[in-house]
Amino acid sequence: MADNVTWLTQEAHDRLKSELDHLSGPARTEIAERIAAARDEGDLKENGGYHAAREEQGKNEARIRELTEKLRHVQVGRPADDGTVEAGMVVTALVAGDEMTFLLGSREIAGTTELDVYSPTSPLGAAIDGKKVGDKASYTAPNGREIPVEVTSATPFAG
Repeated sequence: MADNVTWLTQEAHDRLKSELDHLSGPARTEIAERIAAARDEGDLKENGGYHAAREEQGKNEARIRELTEKLRHVQVGRPADDGTVEAGMVVTALVAGDEMTFLLGSREIAGTTELDVYSPTSPLGAAIDGKKVGDKASYTAPNGREIPVEVTSATPFAG
């Protein structure tokens, strides 16, 4: 599986696609209309409405690019339920002796769940990505300490 693939449930995919459609359609048009109306007011140097609308336009375009990129590298569904840790899995692990349960993936897949989310590229995620239930690994914490990890469960996120 490619490193840049994001697993999404159908619900999460539909939610992101809907947001992208709104931002690139009605929201983009509305912002353009506000910019045009503010431009018609005259002096652009002291026109707060114009500058606010331009800033909002920049944020909107950035989010459109982000969503487009995420949706370009998406796998809809669930990863295989084979006990292998990968993006889209709910993982239970002993981390430095403490049991933790979290989703390995992106915040987009998690939606409204209360699960903590760790990126596969985070130190913890990278240490366990590709491991199987029962495997042990470790990663270096920001303070330089080596943190032991043992995977005790890995199941596909159900949404």
